[in-house]
Amino acid sequence: MKAEVREMKKRFGEIRLFPETLDDIWHLSHLVGPGDLVFATTFRSVEAATDKLRPEKAEKRPVRLGIRVEKVEFHQHTNRLRIGGTIESGVDVTAHHTLNVEIGFEISVVKQWRPVDCERIRRAVDASAYGVVHVVSVEEGEAQVYRLRQFGPEWVTTVTVGSSKGADAGTRSVLFEKTLEALAAVTGPLVVAGPGFVKDEFANYVKARAPDLAERMVAVETRRIGRGAVQEVIGQGILERLLGDLHLAREVRMMDEVLHRIATEGAVAYGIDEVRKAIAYGAAETVLVSDTLLRDEEAMGVIEQAEQVNATVVVMSTEFEPGERLAALGGAAALLRYRIE
Repeated sequence: MKAEVREMKKRFGEIRLFPETLDDIWHLSHLVGPGDLVFATTFRSVEAATDKLRPEKAEKRPVRLGIRVEKVEFHQHTNRLRIGGTIESGVDVTAHHTLNVEIGFEISVVKQWRPVDCERIRRAVDASAYGVVHVVSVEEGEAQVYRLRQFGPEWVTTVTVGSSKGADAGTRSVLFEKTLEALAAVTGPLVVAGPGFVKDEFANYVKARAPDLAERMVAVETRRIGRGAVQEVIGQGILERLLGDLHLAREVRMMDEVLHRIATEGAVAYGIDEVRKAIAYGAAETVLVSDTLLRDEEAMGVIEQAEQVNATVVVMSTEFEPGERLAALGGAAALLRYRIE
């Protein structure tokens, strides 16, 4: 993400945002909300003046519009964010218009910016300096490739060769060759994961045949395969060694800590009401909130209270397993400095 502050006074102002990846589109879906004013250059049908009795077909021309946002929808599979609302600036004022925000589509947002918004922008800008991380889970006869987005792991492809049991060396070599072909476009870090020796053999195969990729590769032992292996890789902190600021790793660790404290009756609170009480007592050290609650007025009040007492606020994605777990607990939890009754 590229970001530029155009004008700001007491956290109210305009920030220009330029999404460079699908992750950035996801970030924008939480930065833009109902009531915000969004400016963008888009195409709008404009009827040209004519002397002919029969009007000519309206021509679409680029125009600069200011939209008062009413609805925001993130379409992950089409790589698009739809921002709908009423036109306040430009042609056809008071008419409804929808902006289709894609990678490379610049918008300017005018709103009251919260600290959590500014932190999200900072993470998005920092993340743009890195390549996308891939994890390949390798077992006998099969390899699954995942791309790590900031909203969670995204399946890329599965390579299957022969039978998963009793595969010979020739079959394994074919699997390695096809998997390496599938990884040819990877420009960022690569994690090779899986149980046993197959993943180590594949790592050695990469070192011998793709030394440039091998320099960005690390092999990790996991108990599970597939998506489960990705979860273990994140939980082990491997990604933090590759990317010092990958938010997913922190989400996994913190949610694991929440669940551990719940199981052991430790210093934890969950649910909006209990988290609010913990903040009022000054016991909340870290507050976790589901991204789905960022549109909820009550939840935003809790976040503001947490920031006022200098508690760390972590917004968790429900597109990923830790965020789903948090949502199941009511969408909010807090790691406490001490237990409260």
